Amino acid sequence: MPHPAIAKDQVAVVTGGASGIGFAAAKRFLQAGMKVAIADLNADHLARAAELLAHVAGGGADDVLAKETDVAKPDQLEALRAAVTARFGDVDVVMNNAGIEPPSTALGPREAYERILSVNLWGVIHGSQIFAPDMIARGRPGLIINTGSKQGITTPPRNPAYNVSKAGVKAYTEALAHELRTTEGCAVTPHLLIPGFVFTALTARGRSEKPAGAWTAEQTVDFMLARLEDGDFYILCPDNDVPRSLDERRIAWAAGDIIDNRPALSRWHPAWADRFRAFVEGK
Repeated sequence: MPHPAIAKDQVAVVTGGASGIGFAAAKRFLQAGMKVAIADLNADHLARAAELLAHVAGGGADDVLAKETDVAKPDQLEALRAAVTARFGDVDVVMNNAGIEPPSTALGPREAYERILSVNLWGVIHGSQIFAPDMIARGRPGLIINTGSKQGITTPPRNPAYNVSKAGVKAYTEALAHELRTTEGCAVTPHLLIPGFVFTALTARGRSEKPAGAWTAEQTVDFMLARLEDGDFYILCPDNDVPRSLDERRIAWAAGDIIDNRPALSRWHPAWADRFRAFVEGK
């Protein structure tokens, strides 16, 4: 059975909803009979996304709300919450999905860190803190889905600002899950979406065709919905190149750096490359 929060006439809010995983999620929620609000930054992209989504909504455009929102600014998320409740009523599902990925190194630029953290991490924190209290008070099943990344778990040596933001999303969502499950009468469950290689505007990097190894946003969302039915907190998505078994070995090796006191990010250290390869192969 689908998660009880995903049902006809329920209300979902999706940030970063004008494209990619957010748009695919909004589409699936509408196909389930829900009313959906999408939030994003570009008004033209939002309007086009809302137009496309209206075609799959049971109630047409009446079931879709699009609102330009910068998730880095809590007052704009407060305005989003007010607009959604005025239009549709109480919120059942919040998907804190908005994300950006400008380049960075460990030493800068500072502006990249500030912007990435304000959107990728603070956007998740703001969205959870602004929507969750009313959802909890209702005592009804609800969902908070926060979009993380495998880069926030294995932290590869590229774009560390992005890694830091997604590591923060993981830690925050874990803490939120513990807090809500120990809150009396709370029926809201948080979940951490951990996409694999997904072909979206964020990952295209100038490519117009999906690489063979990537999943589509729709595949990722369908996997997410299936795992939500089973109650998974960590929704670890594979793709066409990397099965779950390989992800598990990579994650275990990353944890082993601390346990075995190996060099930082030893998976990418030339002196440890052969040992990592043997570990992956189970030798």
